[in-house]
Amino acid sequence: MDGTLEVIIRTVVTFILFIFIAHIIGKQAISQMTYHDFIASITLGSIAGNLTFNTSIHLSNFMIAALLFSGIIFMTTFISLKSRKARVIFNGEPTVVIEDGKILEKNMNKLKLTMDSLNQALREKNAFDIDEVDYATIEADGQLSLLKKKPYQAVTKKDLGILTSGPSSFPVELIMDGQMISKNFEQNHLTQSWLLQEIKRRGLAPSSISYCVRGTNHQLYFDLFDDKITSPIDTES
Repeated sequence: MDGTLEVIIRTVVTFILFIFIAHIIGKQAISQMTYHDFIASITLGSIAGNLTFNTSIHLSNFMIAALLFSGIIFMTTFISLKSRKARVIFNGEPTVVIEDGKILEKNMNKLKLTMDSLNQALREKNAFDIDEVDYATIEADGQLSLLKKKPYQAVTKKDLGILTSGPSSFPVELIMDGQMISKNFEQNHLTQSWLLQEIKRRGLAPSSISYCVRGTNHQLYFDLFDDKITSPIDTES
């Protein structure tokens, strides 16, 4: 087989195989980088690279290795769901770094976390003054969670005694890239004829709409292909 053709075939097979593997592993492993997810991503990345370009090793050997390792990841994930002890081993556990407004230096040393890194993580959570923080925890995926002291916590409608008119609903996307999403109409007991009437009532043409969503308050939001912005603040070069 020609070398270029073999690389093309291997690349296509790798893409299809790892799409399949991603579905098996699940969204959690993709979105959260815990201990075993970190190992999995490095190993699968190495296998994928070799599977694509290392033509000296047979394609089937790489596919077996990828599927076997994916099976191991799936089993560790399954075991973690069933056992808290296993979950701690495979995924790690949260570590408190600020308690009652006091920095826990011993815990930070265990995490190899510097004050610069902690301050950056706090700023990313909109806590520029460390004195505002009551508790802070480094989660198993390395993200920072924090609880501000009561004087600095955001005020809610409940705090102000403001009553809401009714329950919110999940946003429903009805048009994306100019195409109606039939599945979302069916699942939410809506009709395309109803939407077309709403579009007509607003004096819009269906072909001019890029995106449409029914928001949490059941209000329709439309975005048009032609934004009619003559001087955009930012343009991609």
